[in-house]
Amino acid sequence: MPKLDLTAIPSTNRTTYPEPYAAGMTKRSFRRLGAAGGLTDFGISHVTVEPGGMSSQRHWHSDVDEFLVMLEGEAVLVEEGGETMLRPGDCAAFPKGAANGHHIVNRSAEPCVFLAFGRSEGDCHYPDADLHWDSANNCYTRKDGTPYAAGVS
Repeated sequence: MPKLDLTAIPSTNRTTYPEPYAAGMTKRSFRRLGAAGGLTDFGISHVTVEPGGMSSQRHWHSDVDEFLVMLEGEAVLVEEGGETMLRPGDCAAFPKGAANGHHIVNRSAEPCVFLAFGRSEGDCHYPDADLHWDSANNCYTRKDGTPYAAGVS
């Protein structure tokens, strides 16, 4: 049985967002479980969001389904239709192509931990930011199509 040792998988809080959007990611860390287990058809990330942090900029994907399972703590799912509290055992699904910008915000006093299933493929849209992931050119652009400077992360 290929059991994964979480302590052996590096945790990082790196982001590819350009500034000023990268600054909001300092209280989020993740481990790439799918890659560590040799999976290639989909990704699984073990994500921790510290109090006051968020999982990502609010976003939706054109070509990628996403699924989330809350493991520990509590956090608020912020999406187009409002806000929903998530606690251990709660799940959320985000079908590809549905323009429902979403992210997780930790407003509690304790860290929250969840599993995120999906991929980093296709275009990604950010309704609250002047930001767009252009998969054809493999870069972030502003909504008018102007690329952010090369090497910005």
